[in-house]
Amino acid sequence: MDYKIGLLGRVALLTLSLFILSYAILNSSGVFITSLFIILVIAQLIFLVNYAESSFKKVRQFLDNIKQNNYATVYPVKFDGTETDDLHIEFNAILAKLKEDQAEKEANYQYFRSVFQHLSIGLITFEEDGRIQILNTAAKRMLNIDHLDNIQEIDQVNKELHNAIQTLRTGGSELIKIAHQDGIMQLSVYVIELVLRGVKFKLVSLQNIQSELEEKEMEAWQNLVRVLTHEIMNSIAPISSLASTIKGDIQSQVERDQPVPVAEVEDYLMGISTIEKRSEGLIDFVSDFRSLAHIPVPKFSAIRLQELFDQLAVLFQHQIEQYDISCEKKIEPKDLLLFADSSLIEQVLINIIQNAIHAVEEATIKKISLHAFIDEAGKIIIEISDSGKGIEEDALNKIFIPFFTTKKKGSGIGLSLSKQIMRRHKGNIQVKSTVGKGTTFKLIFNA
Repeated sequence: MDYKIGLLGRVALLTLSLFILSYAILNSSGVFITSLFIILVIAQLIFLVNYAESSFKKVRQFLDNIKQNNYATVYPVKFDGTETDDLHIEFNAILAKLKEDQAEKEANYQYFRSVFQHLSIGLITFEEDGRIQILNTAAKRMLNIDHLDNIQEIDQVNKELHNAIQTLRTGGSELIKIAHQDGIMQLSVYVIELVLRGVKFKLVSLQNIQSELEEKEMEAWQNLVRVLTHEIMNSIAPISSLASTIKGDIQSQVERDQPVPVAEVEDYLMGISTIEKRSEGLIDFVSDFRSLAHIPVPKFSAIRLQELFDQLAVLFQHQIEQYDISCEKKIEPKDLLLFADSSLIEQVLINIIQNAIHAVEEATIKKISLHAFIDEAGKIIIEISDSGKGIEEDALNKIFIPFFTTKKKGSGIGLSLSKQIMRRHKGNIQVKSTVGKGTTFKLIFNA
């Protein structure tokens, strides 16, 4: 209210001065009086403009304080109920709230920065030009460095690691082995590409999984030894027992120095034939085992999935018609291309489809579907689903173990081979199954 009264008073005074000046000019009151009133009018105009701009100056100063993050300014308050007083109260309240928000933001930043620094996983963020934003303590320890200005400097630490960081895209991961003063480390490198306030940058996570790999390796060896021991003992025990029996019978005949009856010779021949058959079975088993360790290096080429699916349909046409199985194929988009080894991927699909056919042989609804598509992360996915009886949970955790099988016939190496082939393609194979509702295998190819 005080601002309005002051403004109106000055306007009224200026109006009065202009009226008197006009009167003086009209009545020729003299040069001195006229000049005096002209100066008075100009002075009042200047004071009026300054008074009118005084509030705008305060607002401009207030906005400048906000722009410069200066929240320490305090505007005087007299608590006299004037508009200026009310304006100062609002200014002080806004500055206090902004100061509180800034303090909270700074506290959150320091909190997350502290968490970031103390994580056991190594984390690095860098911009498109390679300039490092954040490098936490775990990353420094893993890379055995004290400081890093640009991501290019990692090339001096490990060229393979530097190449992986530069080439991997969102969701991509790679296993890198690097030398460290504490010994060899196996680093799992994972990359995410982000955009913050229009600035593109990469977040790289480094996790030393050496101990986990050693533990899994030991577990794998134990499982392998267990399987080998079981299979070999199953073959060797009857062979040894039968050979011992035949040896004892022949030795007794030799000691008695009598001709061997024809019936006993036939028994010996049957026993030797049995030994031969079990030995051949053992040789086949060892041959299957050898194939696990000699997977060829993939020869990558562009594969049209539509053609691959058509070839598989022809290959399994007889079995599908024999068991009256409904087969569905779906590819999105229809011209989807996969860069992989055609023969190896075809072998993986053959193994899985063959298992699916066996799974639906006795099912009420006999259905197998093949679906190829690109997921949200840009990865090519191939899903093979069946409407069979499903896989028990205990067996589900073991189906990729060499020589493990739930079928009456089969070597149990098909899925193990498939998993190794997918790993050679930098991909993965997953399985989901519900007892009574079927099974879905998912082949995941990184883009």
